[in-house]
Amino acid sequence: MTARIVNLADVELHEHAHGTRFSARIGAVGSRIGARQLGYRLTALAPGKRAWPFHSHHANEEMFLILEGSGRLRYGTEEHPVRAGDIVCAPAGGPETAHQFINDSDADLKYLCVSTMREPDIVEYPDSAKFAAFAGAAPGGDKAARSFEACARRGDAVDYWEGEDKED
Repeated sequence: MTARIVNLADVELHEHAHGTRFSARIGAVGSRIGARQLGYRLTALAPGKRAWPFHSHHANEEMFLILEGSGRLRYGTEEHPVRAGDIVCAPAGGPETAHQFINDSDADLKYLCVSTMREPDIVEYPDSAKFAAFAGAAPGGDKAARSFEACARRGDAVDYWEGEDKED
């Protein structure tokens, strides 16, 4: 049986990085406590880093609890300071709910993310004009369970009927 309780001090963090801007230590929580409809993840950002690109989810809502440190939240067209004790909600939506944490302090920024695990989901990336589609497992879920995953730029879109005129 899966233990229903885990202490955050016991969550093992694993390095996740891309390039020089994106780097975080991330630890799975939800799978350890038997979560089925919510995802839980512990994230620690080093000074000057961010974990993920600025993004929004069309199907999933996320809640963040700032546990330690301080930083900055990009949310829609605004920026807000965050510190230990703050709770942030990022509901499903488009660019108006896009979000990203940036550690602009000189100490680690640590937060707990709780997310609905709905799939399929469409994720928008306003800074790069990209989108990603996920089916079979929600973003943050088991990648091996995904039945479909695609990432493209919005400008790459084709007409709905393109390629459908072929004779049988």
